[in-house]
Amino acid sequence: MAIKSVSSTQAQNNFGQVIDDVTQNHTRYIVERRGSPKAVILSFDDFAKVLNNAKERQEMGSIIRELQPEYGVGQVVNLKTRAK
Repeated sequence: MAIKSVSSTQAQNNFGQVIDDVTQNHTRYIVERRGSPKAVILSFDDFAKVLNNAKERQEMGSIIRELQPEYGVGQVVNLKTRAK
């Protein structure tokens, strides 16, 4: 699973492609406006896992806190390799 950061304009202009990536590859998107993270896009299945799994919720919170100051728009993070 990867996390990609995109601007709100990029997400809007490529929404179909973003949705395909989210549903087919389980990519999660951080949507930024004026360089600040404002929203996350993830598949419904991944969202259900986050809601139903305390460990997943804790992991996502840790990832968000860790990545927020480090990564900007257009960067991709592979969580499997990053966690090692």
